[in-house]
Parts: sequence; C-alpha cells; structure tokens
Amino acid sequence: MSDSNTIAASTADQNGAVPGEPVKKDENSRRGNWGNQIEFVLTSVGYAVGLGNVWRFPYLCYRNGGGAFMLPYFIMLVFCGIPLFFLELSFGQFASQGCLGVWKISPMFKGVGYGMMVVSTYIGIYYNVVICIAFYYFFLSMTKLLPWTYCNNPWNTPDCSGVVGNSQRLNASLANATTSLVAGVSEVVNRTKRTSPSEEYWKHYVLNISDGIGTFGEVRLPILGCLAVSWFVVFLCLIRGVKSSGKVVYFTATFPYVVLTILFIRGITLDGAINGIKYYLTPQWEKVLDAKVWGDAASQIFYSLGCAWGGLITMASYNKFHNNCFRDSIIISITNCATSVYAGFVIFSILGFMAHNLNVPVSEVADHGPGLAFVAYPEALTLLPISPLWSLLFFFMLILLGLGTQFCLLETLVTAIVDEIGTDWIIRNKTVVTLSVAIVGFLLGVPLTTQAGIYWLLLMDNYAASFSLVIISCIMCICVMYVYGHRNYFRDVEMMLGFPPPLFFKVCWRFISPVIISFILIFTVIQYKPITYNDYVYPGWSLAIGFSMALSSVVCIPIYALYKISRSPGATFRERLKFACRAHPKWGPALQEHRTGRYAPMASEDTVEARPLKEKEELKEELKVEEKEKEKETERKDEISLTIQGSNGSTNTHNNPNPSA
Repeated sequence: MSDSNTIAASTADQNGAVPGEPVKKDENSRRGNWGNQIEFVLTSVGYAVGLGNVWRFPYLCYRNGGGAFMLPYFIMLVFCGIPLFFLELSFGQFASQGCLGVWKISPMFKGVGYGMMVVSTYIGIYYNVVICIAFYYFFLSMTKLLPWTYCNNPWNTPDCSGVVGNSQRLNASLANATTSLVAGVSEVVNRTKRTSPSEEYWKHYVLNISDGIGTFGEVRLPILGCLAVSWFVVFLCLIRGVKSSGKVVYFTATFPYVVLTILFIRGITLDGAINGIKYYLTPQWEKVLDAKVWGDAASQIFYSLGCAWGGLITMASYNKFHNNCFRDSIIISITNCATSVYAGFVIFSILGFMAHNLNVPVSEVADHGPGLAFVAYPEALTLLPISPLWSLLFFFMLILLGLGTQFCLLETLVTAIVDEIGTDWIIRNKTVVTLSVAIVGFLLGVPLTTQAGIYWLLLMDNYAASFSLVIISCIMCICVMYVYGHRNYFRDVEMMLGFPPPLFFKVCWRFISPVIISFILIFTVIQYKPITYNDYVYPGWSLAIGFSMALSSVVCIPIYALYKISRSPGATFRERLKFACRAHPKWGPALQEHRTGRYAPMASEDTVEARPLKEKEELKEELKVEEKEKEKETERKDEISLTIQGSNGSTNTHNNPNPSA
C-alpha cells in the first residue's frame, strides 16, 4: 500500500512520461498501465486508423460528391465522432475496467459488454484473414517481376488484357503506329468489362475462388500458412499485454505514414495523377442535399473510429486515473480523419495514372474494399519502374494498418475475460489467455482460407458489424446519460479530469449524438441491399446466417437484462428493475486512493444516516446485499475448509488458494 500511496502522491506524473524519462511504476499494480501516454495515443491511433481509411473512405468521397463530401464528413466528426470517442475513453478510464467490468455502472446493461465482445470476435476473425492475404502479397512481391503483371500465366484466361505492354515496352515509333489500335481497344474496354492480369491473379491463383458460398472446396494452404503467421505476430506483440504492444506501436502506428508519404510523392509525379486527384476532390455541391451522402458520412465516421467495438473502453482502462482523455480523444479522432483524406490523395494519384495509361475515365479503374487493395492498386503498381519495391511498401503498409486494429481487438477479448474472472492466477497467467484466444481465432478463421473464403469474409464484413454496432452504441448512450444519470456522469468526469466536460459535449452526449446514431440506424435499414460479390448473388440461406451474426451481438442485451432482473431482490417487477439498473456498490475508481467524495468507503450504517433521505434506503439495501454476499462467501470458505481438513488434515490451505506459488 505504501508504494501505491507514493505513486498517487506524485500528481505531476499523472499524465504519463515522455520518451527518455525513467520508467515509472504502474499506478494500478494489479492490472498494469501504459508505460507512458504516448503509447496509449499511438495504440488508439493504430486502432482507429485501419484498412477502411485506405480502401473505403476515398471511394465514398468520390462517389458522394468529391470535396463536397468533406462538409458532412467533418460535421459528423464534430457532432458524433469526437463526442462518442470521448465518452468511451472516459468510461473505461474512470472505472479502469474492460468492456464487461465497466457495466457496474448499471448491471442490467452488462449485455452491452457481451455484445461488444461478440462483435470484436467476429471482426477479429475475418480482419486477420485480410491481414494474412496482405502478408501473402507481401511475400510474393519479393521478386524481380510481379506475378500479376502479364497475361501469359497458367491461371490466365483468353479474356485477360494487360496494360504494361502498351504503356512501358513500346518504343515511340511503334506507339505512334498503333494509336488508332489503342483507341479501338479503349472503346471496347468502355463497352465491356476488362479483365486485368491482377484480377485473374486474385481470383484464379490467390483465392482459386469457387462458384458459390456453399462450395468450400479445398483449404488454400499458402493463405492458411500466412494466417498462422499473422496470428503468431499478433500474439507475440501482445505477449505481455499493453506492456509489449505499447512498445510495438511506436513502429506499427507511425511507419504507415512514412509509406503513405513515399507513395504520395511518387504518385503526384506521374502522368495523369492530377486528373485522379481532381476526380477525388472536385466538389459536386448539389449532392450535399442528398440524404444518402449524409448517411454515408455519419456511417463512415462511426465505423472508422471503432465506436462500440469495446476497444476504446479497453485501451482507456489502462490509463492512469487522472490522464487527460479529453485531449486524447480530440487528437486521435482528428488524426484518424486526416489520415483518411491523406490516403485518398495516395490512392487517386496512382489510379489517375492508371486511367491515363488505359485512356479511360478514372471511374473505370476506381474500386473499394478488397477490389482496391488486391486488384486495382496492385495493377497500377505494375506500371511503375521498380514495381516490386512499391508493391512491398504498399502491402507492408496494409499489414501494419491491419495489425494496429487487430492488437486492440484481441486485447479487448483478453482483458474482458481476465477482468471478469479476476483471480490472482488468471492475472498472473494472462499470457495463457492471450495464447488461447489467438489459437481459437486462428481455428475459426480456417474456413475463410478455403475456396469459398472470400464469400464468407464479405458476409461477415457486411453483417457482423453493421447495424448491431449502432444499436449497441445507442443503448450505451441511453444507459450512461439517462439510466445512470447525466449529472452523476458529469461529476465522475470532473472528479477524474479536474474539470467538467465542456457544455458542447454535455449537449452532444444527451441529445445530438443519440439522434445521429438513430439516424445512422434508420439510414442503414432504408439503404439495405442484399450483399453481392461482383456478379454473384448470395443465396437466401447465407443472408439468414448474416442476419443471425448481426443479431447474436444485439440479443445479448435483452437476454442478460432479463437474467439480471430475475436475480435481483424485490417483491415486484418494478422493484427488481430498479435494483438491476442501480449502480453496483463497487462502481467507481478502481484504486482506493481515488475513491473520494461520494465514492468514499462506508464503514457502517451510521455513515448512511448522514446521507440525504432519498439515498438512505437505497444505500442501506446495498449494504444488506453486500452483507449477504459476505455471509455466503464465509459459508463457502467454511465448506472448503472442512472438505480439505477431511482429506489431508490441514485447515490452512483455503487461505492460500495456490499453495505452490
């Protein structure tokens, strides 16, 4: 206790160290803390900045009015993104608990935490498969000639049409002689869908794709091997929890910006790059009046920041209690959105160059999702001198972007399990839990490495973390602001930060953000279209599985609520409901030195008498419940003691649950 008091006394160090300073002792010696605050910021940036910033935002931007899309995008950032980000960070930091433990704030809503775990599980499974495919392309780029450059490979079809021959290998005279031929080919390309070498390489060699989601075929062993590598890398980086991952993010969260800058500088020097960037940014102001544009902006902000996944709560739970998470939330949110805009320049400068070489509009080569990452962009890279180098850089960037998010997804699950069990053994052996979760994640990802894997990956991406996240986030806002009480939460934040939340955030938390979240949900339902992959239409049974995945996280909320109400004391349903909604006596700061004011421990019922009349009966009832729990615990220990005494004659073993330690 003397060590923790010494740490608490040093208020100057509450916000973490900077590089070069001596390593401080953990404020929370039981759970651990970040080595310094930079580690938390970099980890959160790595978590928020993921593959979607590169392969989804630029596509949404040009599809929804180019530069005009920036207006609704940044409005949604200010009124929904940053407030929700701050809410989750402050929530986790105040309680120093993961996505399950924080629901002591209102135990009936603990199902929200289980829903977050389910969502993180789904995302963690398929997200690492995407990373493993990036690993596969990275390894295949270690060659003098990229294998998807030409159409003369065994996997190519007669429809394959390469671009390198026309753009790089013809001398000037031959190019002049074939101008009319190129124009004719361009006309054909505009009329019919062109099949590129990179697309055929992706479909017929990498995936060896089957004819439908129900035809699994064989496991693609190279991808399976890369999946094992990917999970092994994630496990190694999390082997000591935030202590090890906090060091890794110095590289994984910063190097992608180096690669983006290199690719940007290379991209803007190419012919046609300006046309690509114009296509990306040219504002179409009439689209601002389209509700779909605002819906896409709100959805992109919400999903990009990682709200309702449980990761933000988990990462913030390892902060020191008085860390300024308000400042962090603004820095991380703005960095995430700025990265999305910057990535758009990188993507569209290269796509503009490709469109210039093909003599087609930029819209003909623009794509999103896996189609951009593994087909369109790799093909554009074949047009560059020293193309393997640019390919290595691009896929290494994708790997790092993916790993930054994957670290937090795995840590979210591990932290929730460890916090929930909470024994000394599980805390000491957290590495075993991490390894177990990684192995299970790898095994669950194996079906996604089959010939039908891409169909299942896209099904999970479209359904597992779609409207369910919106519902989870909305219920979290309602619970914290209206069930627990906005005044209580504002006091908690003031107690933690030393200043109350700004008025703007108070208004957003209570009114604006929940309304925007509801708008996103309605927009998602109205805009729903059954998933397709190119020309393949998913069968009805697969869509039913997709909806089941989406509902599996949401259904945790009412199921646990009914369970908690049924186990709560009270003569009527209303009394049980009221008790289940009430904050648990252990809710509040995790460390005793931070439990001041209304969180100060109550020595006896005499303390209760000093409370206001309204709180008196509730606090007495809580004390009675605690006393009953202590009595049950004593009885259980006595039973264990008698059992052990009868077996080996010793009554002291139950005082040390791990005698060998």
